Amino acid sequence: MADAELRTHKLHDLSHFGLRLVVGVFFMVHSQMKFGSGFGQFLSSLGLPSEMAILVGLLELIGGVLLIIGVLSRIASGLIAIDMLGAIVYVKKIKAFSGNQGVELELLAFIILLTIVVLGPGRISLAHILKKIPRFLH
Repeated sequence: MADAELRTHKLHDLSHFGLRLVVGVFFMVHSQMKFGSGFGQFLSSLGLPSEMAILVGLLELIGGVLLIIGVLSRIASGLIAIDMLGAIVYVKKIKAFSGNQGVELELLAFIILLTIVVLGPGRISLAHILKKIPRFLH
């Protein structure tokens, strides 16, 4: 009974929206550096095509917007989580948890994104308001 009350409580809805809002803004801001030439050169130094910078930037920018408005949140979160996993494993090579080359920020974002994949957009979202979007796409 307590679990059912907690899940329908307005504070739960607000905290869920706050989580989506914060991570969405984070990735929108984080995406801006991907559109400059410096990130493309960085990817080239790792042996990746420099053109990936635009794709990663668009993923983070559009994904961040989708998270904020609460449409296709699970798909956007899943794709950005894959991006974060790539940053953790391929770019940072899991050298350290914190400090120089630390993965703590990427790991935190990864866990938050997985949480959104599991929970969906919540009730304070465009998907919930429209209710025409199939549930698995929320």
